[in-house]
Amino acid sequence: MELDGEVALVTGAGQGIGAAVVRALAARGAKVAAVDLHAAGVEALAADHPDAVHAYPADVSDSAAVEAVVERVEGELGPLTVLVNVAGILRTARALDLTDEDWAATFAVNTSGVFHLSRAVAGRMAGRGRGAVVTVGSNAAGVPRVGMAAYAASKAAATMFTKCLGLELARSGVRCNVVSPGSTDTPMQRALWSADEEASAARVIAGDLDSYRVGIPLGRIAEPADVAEAVVFLASDRARHITMHDLYVDGGATLRA
Repeated sequence: MELDGEVALVTGAGQGIGAAVVRALAARGAKVAAVDLHAAGVEALAADHPDAVHAYPADVSDSAAVEAVVERVEGELGPLTVLVNVAGILRTARALDLTDEDWAATFAVNTSGVFHLSRAVAGRMAGRGRGAVVTVGSNAAGVPRVGMAAYAASKAAATMFTKCLGLELARSGVRCNVVSPGSTDTPMQRALWSADEEASAARVIAGDLDSYRVGIPLGRIAEPADVAEAVVFLASDRARHITMHDLYVDGGATLRA
C-alpha cells in the first residue's frame, strides 16, 4: 500500500488507460477522484471500488469546470498529491484534410485539458511543497504519423508543457513527468481497426511500410495496465528523484527515436 494516504485525481478515467490508472492507484491505497466527461464510466468505477474511488464528471476543456471540480475534490477527499492527465481524443485525417473543428477539439482536450488541470492542481501542490504530476502523452508526439497530425501535435505540446512545468516547479518539490504509450488495447485503438480485430492487431504489430510505420519489436500490443504501472511508478516515492522525464511504453515501436 505504498500510496496509502495519497489523494489522486485522474482525468479520462471512464475507460481505457484512465480507468486502469484509477484501479492501479486505488490498489496501492490512494483515494482517487475519477474525472471524465461521461459520468457512467467513472460512476461504475466508484461502485466497484467503494471508499477508494469517487466519481467527478467534468469537462477538462472547460477551465471554470476544472477549477470547480478541483476545489470540490480537495474539500471532500483532502489535498491532492497526485495528478494524472489521461483525457484525450483522436481525430484521424491527413494534415491538409483536417477541419478547424477537428484541430480545435483535439487541442481543447489533449493540450488545454492538461494545462487546465495542471494549473489548478500543481499550483496547490507547490504551495504545500510536494506532489507528482504525470501526463499520459503518446509516442506519436516524437515520431511523425500519417493521418495523426492533430493528435501528434497536441500530444507533443502537452509533453513539452509538462516538462516546462516540471522545471519551474522543481524547487517547490513538485515532480512532473510524462508516460508515452504506443498502441494500447483501448476503445480508441480499436476504433482504428477493421471488423477483423485479430487481423488488425496483427497489422499493428507487424507495422506498415506504406505509412512509414515500424511494427512493435516486443511482438504485442500493450494492455492499459502496462501503461498504468508506469504511471504509478512515476507518481510514487520510488521515482522521487525523477522529473521532466518522458517514459516510452510502446514495446520499442518508435525505436526510441
